[in-house]
Amino acid sequence: MKTWPIVLTLVLVAGCGGTPTQKPAGKAEIQLWQQKFTDQEDAWYKKAVSAFNASQDKVVLKHTIVPADAWEQKMKAAQAAGKAPDIYTLNYNKVPGFARTGQIQPLDKLIAADRWAGLQKEVLGSVEYKGAKYAYPMLVEPSAVLFYRKDLFAKAGLDPNRPPATWDELVQYGKRLTTKDVSGLVTAGVAVDMAWSTWGLQWNAAGHLPISDDWSAPQAADPQYKQLLQAYQTLYKEGIMPKQPLAPYADANPMGQGKAAMMVCGSWAAGVLLSDYPKMVADIAAAPLPSFDGDATKPTATLGGWTLVVDAKSKSPQPAADFVSWLLAGDTTLLVDFFKTTRFSKYSPRDVVAQAVKNDPAAAENVWAKTIEDKIVAYAKPEPTYDFAISLAFGKAIEKALQGKDIDTALSEADAEIKSVIAKNNLAGQGS
Repeated sequence: MKTWPIVLTLVLVAGCGGTPTQKPAGKAEIQLWQQKFTDQEDAWYKKAVSAFNASQDKVVLKHTIVPADAWEQKMKAAQAAGKAPDIYTLNYNKVPGFARTGQIQPLDKLIAADRWAGLQKEVLGSVEYKGAKYAYPMLVEPSAVLFYRKDLFAKAGLDPNRPPATWDELVQYGKRLTTKDVSGLVTAGVAVDMAWSTWGLQWNAAGHLPISDDWSAPQAADPQYKQLLQAYQTLYKEGIMPKQPLAPYADANPMGQGKAAMMVCGSWAAGVLLSDYPKMVADIAAAPLPSFDGDATKPTATLGGWTLVVDAKSKSPQPAADFVSWLLAGDTTLLVDFFKTTRFSKYSPRDVVAQAVKNDPAAAENVWAKTIEDKIVAYAKPEPTYDFAISLAFGKAIEKALQGKDIDTALSEADAEIKSVIAKNNLAGQGS
């Protein structure tokens, strides 16, 4: 990566608020807000900002890391005061909605056409709205991977090389693996987590999501969804999954701490296990989440991840977009370093970066990466882009099933709630 050795007075802000960047004389200031990720990822962002600032003689980038639980409140306050950051991280699910409501601006005219080449078509579809591109993709990560303990499989008389292929088998395995001290399966257990972690399973169960493609009608009452709610109801009733979640769904620690024989989590769990529980790695395998009918080519996960966007009211949209292009569409060196930093637990949607990652010798340290890429990423669907209230309505239905409610009733109530959300938010016809 080419940088220019110029002297800057720069203070990087790590945390909500913090010490302001001292702006060098004659330099325009732009701001980047980054939602807090792992300490390793946060350190990478700081290094990237420092490298960018060292390469510039007309602009300086101020970097702020915002805790996830403070993000919405801080962003809304900044927008209300006219002080929103020029650039910020945004997950795919929110891009079309932010574009529709005018919160972010299209990047097509700000980032050269050749900088969009080599991006996966499906991922580009996730950042487009009415034919324009509103975000630049950084990474994708499948939402659901089945991690399991090979040693506990063997102890229970199960073949460590044959993970469950159907949900009936998952339940059977879970019963045999559950002990007083170890849960047979740890997965999402509350509505807000089940709302998004089951998107792939919603596709798997019914071949569609609980709202029509054009967002005009609810589809949650489809009888095909009964098998999904029944599976969770059985896991809970039989004590295979813990009565109280051991951690939020995105947390990989229960597996590392020896509290789970099987765990459903996103691909990011691999990075946590490799970094924090290296002694456990040899005993852990990864597999696709089972399909309801055993067809391994049907999706059981969705591809989520993060992008960078430029605020609609940015007073410096071109310098802001130039940073996005510099970081995500230019030299691959920094991005390969990012994937190395995350222990290759995430995947690049940009061909040249993906190839560079595969060529890095260190990639072999993630022993699950190839399985996840070949058997999960290859069949995953992009995460839906409709209002999260739709997803939450379905998550509530699964939670009601866990608590013993009649499944038909739970689905009917979700259908009615989704219909109400469509009406209140004028969603009909907004989908693709």
